[in-house]
Amino acid sequence: MTACFDGSRTVLRELRSMAPLTLFPRRRSGSTAVVHLVNSATSPLGGDDLLLSIHVGRGASLRLSGVAATLALPGLHGEESLSTVEVVVEPGGSLEYLPEPTVITARARHRAVFRASLASDAYLHTREVLVLGRAGERPGSLSTSLSVTRGSVPVLRQTLSVGDAGLDASLAVLAGRRVLATDLVVGGPELSAASGDWWSRSPLPAGGSLVTSLAPDAVTAMKGLAEAGVPAF
Repeated sequence: MTACFDGSRTVLRELRSMAPLTLFPRRRSGSTAVVHLVNSATSPLGGDDLLLSIHVGRGASLRLSGVAATLALPGLHGEESLSTVEVVVEPGGSLEYLPEPTVITARARHRAVFRASLASDAYLHTREVLVLGRAGERPGSLSTSLSVTRGSVPVLRQTLSVGDAGLDASLAVLAGRRVLATDLVVGGPELSAASGDWWSRSPLPAGGSLVTSLAPDAVTAMKGLAEAGVPAF
């Protein structure tokens, strides 16, 4: 997907997709182009290798949001699934990438990778909500990594692995909670460090802030983000 600014608004110069990830352009919000990301088939399934490539041109503004939760499901033979999001935002560009929660079902093995290269004055807002298993279900295993640079300066490099019952119950990891929400803003207002009940907000040395919220369910996790000052969408 490629978004460009034509002098008055953002236009989608390239929008190609296929099942199971389908992109639907929606009515724009001001000069911002809006696209919905829809899982048009059951995915990711063990053995799947999914790639989403997002290029925001100079001065363009794009909002890409999900419309339903993603279920990571096991393969027939225990294969790992992989989903990769590659982002480039050019000078003056802005991207909001806000997918719906990802549910790691029993016996699934899933790896999620998010990589973003931003110009020094670009803006990025992205959110990840991980749900460990459906109601009453033990989760499978998940490895998620986040890597963001801005003007070639590293902003954040973070890796999380879950799925080990002992480690997940530890206070150093998830403290036995089922939902982890992470919200990253790069290029927004400078915010001080803060924390509350099961949430924390950390300013990043290269600019931006990272908010995390742990909760027994997704609704409570989102309330934690709101208490930390994250806007609702």
